[in-house]
Amino acid sequence: MRHSLKSKMTAIVLLVAAALSATAVLVGYKVYSRVMDSYYTNHAMNLAGTVAATVDKTDMRRYADQVLRIYGGSGLRDEETEEGQQEYFALFDGVEDGNYRRELKQLRDIKRVNDILYLYIITTDPATRAGIYVMDSDESDGVCPIGTWEVLYDENQAVFEDPLRGFPAYISNTGDFGWLCSAGAPIVDQDGGVIGYVMVDISMEEVMNDRHAFLFKFCAALAMTTLAMVALMVYFVNRKIVSPINQLAAAAASYISDKKRMDVGGEKESSIQKLAIRTGDEIENLSEAVKKMEKDLYAYVDDLTRMTAEKERISAELDVATQIQADMLPRIFPPFPDRTEFDIYATMNPAKEVGGDFYDFFLVDEDHLAVVIADVSGKGVPAALFMVIAKTLINNHARGGESLEQVFMNTNDQLCESNQEGMFVTACMGLLTLSTGKLEFVNAGHNPPLLKKAKGGFTYLKLKSGFVLAGMEHMKYRKCELSMEPGDVLYLYTDGVTEATDGENRLYGEERLKTVLDRNQECCPAQLLPAVKEDIDKFVGQAPQFDDITMLCLKYLGTE
Repeated sequence: MRHSLKSKMTAIVLLVAAALSATAVLVGYKVYSRVMDSYYTNHAMNLAGTVAATVDKTDMRRYADQVLRIYGGSGLRDEETEEGQQEYFALFDGVEDGNYRRELKQLRDIKRVNDILYLYIITTDPATRAGIYVMDSDESDGVCPIGTWEVLYDENQAVFEDPLRGFPAYISNTGDFGWLCSAGAPIVDQDGGVIGYVMVDISMEEVMNDRHAFLFKFCAALAMTTLAMVALMVYFVNRKIVSPINQLAAAAASYISDKKRMDVGGEKESSIQKLAIRTGDEIENLSEAVKKMEKDLYAYVDDLTRMTAEKERISAELDVATQIQADMLPRIFPPFPDRTEFDIYATMNPAKEVGGDFYDFFLVDEDHLAVVIADVSGKGVPAALFMVIAKTLINNHARGGESLEQVFMNTNDQLCESNQEGMFVTACMGLLTLSTGKLEFVNAGHNPPLLKKAKGGFTYLKLKSGFVLAGMEHMKYRKCELSMEPGDVLYLYTDGVTEATDGENRLYGEERLKTVLDRNQECCPAQLLPAVKEDIDKFVGQAPQFDDITMLCLKYLGTE
């Protein structure tokens, strides 16, 4: 399920605000509680210390000694019956006197003025680890009579090892007394001895109620503040982030329709260019970058349109050039239906739309057939133009009755003129005398042809090779002669055949070419060349063709 950026940002702000608010509540409540606890514990200790300093030490020493003597000498303190307890407490009736009652009244006044819940004086008995009441200011029915005792809590047992320590203030919550802050200060005589302890219990019920009220009010105030902050944050996020991004998205979505309107109706500005985002941050930078990107994209599309149109024009012209080049090569087979002395077939497969390879064959006269195959350096249009010139020159010189050597020498000199691009041509030309089978050859740096005798396989001809055409002026070329018998087959090719490469950059090679020729040696020329091309394609696979592939096959049939 998809959610908008606004809803996601709102959820994030709410979560962060809730987490911060919860943290603030916890920390605030803890600090408040610590401050209040510290205040009341200090207050209890101060009250206990103040009372301990105001009581009469001499009288209190006497009362404490009497209480301890009676407590220690009576076996009735453990009595649990009502009569036993009454008899036990009756032993302390002689302790109270006028001074005792005066001290008791003073305690009650202090208790009332300072809002103390319980204020009493005890002495301790190390033998029984108990505290014994000497004086209790409580005026209710729950007052503890002189001699009331109880074993001290474990946390207060340290007073027996360090009497001057007293009872450090602590806060407790019990079912009988509720929340109390209790403390005890030692009553010290002039000799530094501890007479007893003034014990103070301050009720903290109201404090705890106030603490809970504080927590509620603090939470309510923080919740209102948080909601206000969240509302402001959501408004800010929507105004400064979400809204500009939505504007950008809407403008980008209308890119195509804006482009059409601008192209058709002449509208000058798109929705993107009309954006006026002024956030002063990365959003504004993004807006400006999108505007620039749109301008660059428009310029790129216009350039691409022009380039596409230009490529289409060039492609159309290359198609025409391809057709013209194809038309320049003999491609109607059989080319001389009325001539039974030979069978000839040729193909050219350019690597690009137009190539630099060419083949040619023509009757110089009724008894002589010329065959030519050549390969111009380079590929594409420059090679094709140079190929046209070379083919035309060779054809003209050969038809003019010149010898093969003279044909190549004159063609070479003419190609060298104004050859500033440094192009050259490898070529091989043969002249077959149809009546006798004599074959004359001239080679200008071209691949050696293969010859199959009527009885045997194909073999490479070892011909003397001259320098390439258009390579250097005034070069000399020599011809070679051999005799063809009826059934002999001559195979001419360009280096695009043997140098065809597969996906692993391996060459097709001369041996593989000879093998496929031998395997199809019984085929006629029109069948042999497609068989070779099929084997090349199978070897190459999906690898691209890098060079023109041109082949010519001549089978001599002889005269009857």
